[in-house]
Amino acid sequence: MSKADLRRMADVFGALSNPHRLEILSRLSGGCLCGSECRSKDGGCRCIADLAEELGIAPSTMSHHLKELRRAGLVETERRGQRMDCCVRPDALKELATFLRSELS
Repeated sequence: MSKADLRRMADVFGALSNPHRLEILSRLSGGCLCGSECRSKDGGCRCIADLAEELGIAPSTMSHHLKELRRAGLVETERRGQRMDCCVRPDALKELATFLRSELS
């Protein structure tokens, strides 16, 4: 694995080192992934405000956590009118799974 790949994975693990961000990713990954069939039918992404309320996180704190997850390339956000939706990037999950499999083998 190249140094660039290792730096990328360090960024991902840094983003996931916070319990709130790990829980956000876990809850988001339980639904449809970005670009999946159900997203086009408005069934996949989660409303950020609803998710923040579910987790008991203040909107400003939720915004910070999502910024870190986006920066690590784990999630995407999309504005839909007054709503802001968020979903997990499937390629990011695949990359993370591949890294874990290769490093644990």
